[in-house]
Amino acid sequence: MWETFISMCKSTPLFGVLLSVGSFYLGQFLFKKSHGFFLFAPLFVAMISGIIFLVTTGISFEEYNKGGQVISFFLDPATVCFAIPLYKRRDVLKKYWVQILGGLTLGSIASILGIYAVAKFFHLSDTVIASMLPQAATTAIAMPAAESVGGNGAITSLACILNAVIIYALGKPLVKMFKLTDPVAKGIGLGTAGHSLGVSTAQDMGEVEASMASIALVVVGIIVVIILPILSAFLF
Repeated sequence: MWETFISMCKSTPLFGVLLSVGSFYLGQFLFKKSHGFFLFAPLFVAMISGIIFLVTTGISFEEYNKGGQVISFFLDPATVCFAIPLYKRRDVLKKYWVQILGGLTLGSIASILGIYAVAKFFHLSDTVIASMLPQAATTAIAMPAAESVGGNGAITSLACILNAVIIYALGKPLVKMFKLTDPVAKGIGLGTAGHSLGVSTAQDMGEVEASMASIALVVVGIIVVIILPILSAFLF
């Protein structure tokens, strides 16, 4: 019976789709039941539970990815949708464009160079380094950006998700620790470092913080896509 079930899973691309969606909904359920406990962030739970299922059943990543590619296909349209909050809050963007573009550009460059330096110190391979460099961008943007410079999208996805989970857990304490009172600074910091979970944290702080976090998430993605190939040409 069990062997028949495993054989069916291996033979149909639908399995990869169902596992991905089911794992994510499991994460949403646990996240709600735990009242937002950071370790039950849906993306994190989906990743861990999916890996556990594949290892337990002996199903290879290649067999899973027959359907997983269907989910990945929608990353490109999802990336385009990030322009919506940018358009809706264009008034805020016009008002603070110097702070936003200046701060996020310098921050993105510092992030890429800092990650490169630390990774080199630990003698990581060029593939792993290239995979980690764009993690300042949200997952949907960072994965293709990493692959364009020789990275592995799966490693990039893991790095981005861990980033988001850490900021979701520590975002508010860090804001208090550094005594940030400017809503623009708080929103930009959370949106840049925590991606969608950072935006969620910013929403608890106020409307300006939420708007700036949404804008930062999009703008950082655009900046990373532009500067990553340029910096990579000098780094590798």
